[in-house]
Amino acid sequence: METEEARRAAGAQYGVLTLAQARRCGMAEGEVRHLVRRGAWVRVHQGVFRIRELEDRSERGRLLSAVMAAQSALGPAAFASAETAARLWGLHGLPMWDGTVHMTLPATGTPYRIPGVRLYTWATEPKETVSRGRIRATRPGRTLRDVVLRVDRYTAVCLLDSALNQGLVRSGELSGLATANRARSGCRRSRPWWGLADGRAQSPLETRIRLVCADGGVPPDDLQHPFHDARGRLLAVGDLWWSDRRLLVEADGRAPHELPESLLRDRRRQNALELARPDVRIIRFTWADLACPNYILETVRGVGPDPNEPGSG
Repeated sequence: METEEARRAAGAQYGVLTLAQARRCGMAEGEVRHLVRRGAWVRVHQGVFRIRELEDRSERGRLLSAVMAAQSALGPAAFASAETAARLWGLHGLPMWDGTVHMTLPATGTPYRIPGVRLYTWATEPKETVSRGRIRATRPGRTLRDVVLRVDRYTAVCLLDSALNQGLVRSGELSGLATANRARSGCRRSRPWWGLADGRAQSPLETRIRLVCADGGVPPDDLQHPFHDARGRLLAVGDLWWSDRRLLVEADGRAPHELPESLLRDRRRQNALELARPDVRIIRFTWADLACPNYILETVRGVGPDPNEPGSG
C-alpha cells in the first residue's frame, strides 16, 4: 500500500509518480514492485508509474497523465510541444488522439528512446514555454509554429482558426510567427497557410468547408453572418454566407448538432429565419460531405446569384 504522502504527490501529478518521489515519500523499492505486481500501479516508463486508483479515464485526463509521465521520464528540461501542446491548449482540428505524446528536449544528440513518445530537439527560447498545473508546454504561438510544419494544409488552418477564435493568439501576430519559421523544414510549404486563418470560424468543419469553396472559386462573403427580422431583432447567426446567392451554409458538426436539444434549437432557429427571410436559401453540410468536395462545390455553385441582387448580372 502506498503512503498517504505518495498518494497526495501522485494526485497533484495526474496520477503519476516517479520511483525517486516514492522513495522520498517513505516507500521502499520492494513496496513499489509489489504494487506493480498487484496491478495497483502501472509502470509507464523506466522509473515512472501511474496509480490506477487515481486515473482519470477521460481523454483529457489520459492526455495529462501521459504528458506528465513523459515529462517525468525525460527530466526538467523537457516540455510538451507540437500536436500534444496543441491538444493541451484545446486547439480544434487535429485527428483523434492515438496516444502518442510529442515532447521537446532542446539538446542535440539526445539518447532518449521512449515508447509512445515523439521526441524533438528544437531550439526553443525560455519565453516560448510555460508551466501550467505541473505540465510544461510551448506557448500557443510557438505551438502553432511547430505544428503547422508537420500537418497538412487543412489541419493547419483549422488550428490557426481555433487559436484565433479562442483568443490564444492575435491575427497581428501570425505574420511574425510565420517569419520566425523561416529556414525550418516545411516553412516554404506552410508559409501561405498563415494568411488563410480566420478567427470567426467556430469549428474545424466550418474552416474546411470554407477552404473547399475558396479553392473551388466560390469563397463565402462572410462568416458568422447575422440575420435580423423587420424589427431589427437578431434571428440567427449563420456559419457561411454568400451575398449574391442569398445563400447560407450551416456546418453541422459531429457532436453539438447531434444532441436532441441542439437539433430542436437548430430547427426552430431555421424555421424562424425562413419565415422572416424567405429570400435566404439554406444548405447544411456535415463531416461526411467533406469526403466528396465536388458535391459541396456543385451544391454551392448550383445556387445561382439572385437576379435582384445588385451586381448579379
